Amino acid sequence: MFEYPLLFVFPLAMAYAAASDLLTMTIPNRISLMLIAAFLVLAPLSGMSWQIFGQHLATGAAVLTIGIVLFSMGIFGGGDAKLLAAASLWLGVDHLGPFMGYVAIIGGILCTVILAYRRIPAEALSLPGWAARLHSPKTGVPYGIAISGAALMIYPKTPLYMALVS
Repeated sequence: MFEYPLLFVFPLAMAYAAASDLLTMTIPNRISLMLIAAFLVLAPLSGMSWQIFGQHLATGAAVLTIGIVLFSMGIFGGGDAKLLAAASLWLGVDHLGPFMGYVAIIGGILCTVILAYRRIPAEALSLPGWAARLHSPKTGVPYGIAISGAALMIYPKTPLYMALVS
């Protein structure tokens, strides 16, 4: 019974991260830290074995390492790297391939939409501050939207989710 509220931690945190990235172009560290802490509490409650738990930890650490490398090369945002790693921790190695595939697909669609949006003359639009910032070609892409969308597509298919709803 205690697990049910924790079942919603992941989806709510992902939705918040996507909204935050869209509106401010930042993903607060507290979101990724909260996701990690919640996983550390939730995994044992779900009956996850120590071996699977270790695989999830290794998956999150590997994705974080790759994300840090991409961040240092200027390819990826720091908040994106941390959110991607925290999501991977929850999803595990078995779902990493589909997760990354969905991130790429949603990210490609997101970039296409933003590039089309940026082609509209700013004078033709009455934009709030966040939308004007997003319209600027000097601004990056709020990739937290793609990461969150992909994570939310995969999460219901994971053994962790299944263990909590059964």
